[in-house]
Amino acid sequence: MRTWYQNLISDYPFLKILGSRYTLVLIFFCVWLLFLDNYSFFDHRILDSEINELEANREYYQQEITKDEKSIKEMNYPGHIERYGREKYYMKRDSEDIYIIEYEEERRKDSAEAEQ
Repeated sequence: MRTWYQNLISDYPFLKILGSRYTLVLIFFCVWLLFLDNYSFFDHRILDSEINELEANREYYQQEITKDEKSIKEMNYPGHIERYGREKYYMKRDSEDIYIIEYEEERRKDSAEAEQ
């Protein structure tokens, strides 16, 4: 008389392959590496995305550093400090009046940047 296991294997021959020791160990090993290990596949995907984000930030800050170095070099020339103060910080002399004219496009752009 056949047991339930032998009946199942005779009905579904692929279970004979899946039921072997080696296949079960391989499946356990794959599940362990994908889900349970400290260095699992999913943890690596998260870490890789963080690395990519940090590298993008690094490139951005490198560009900002070169732009700042360029502006610092420009500040060594006479008159550039005064011009920079007038353009960026709206500084003025005592006898001057400054009128700031804003356009709608600049307002929208500044408000969009403030929201982010």
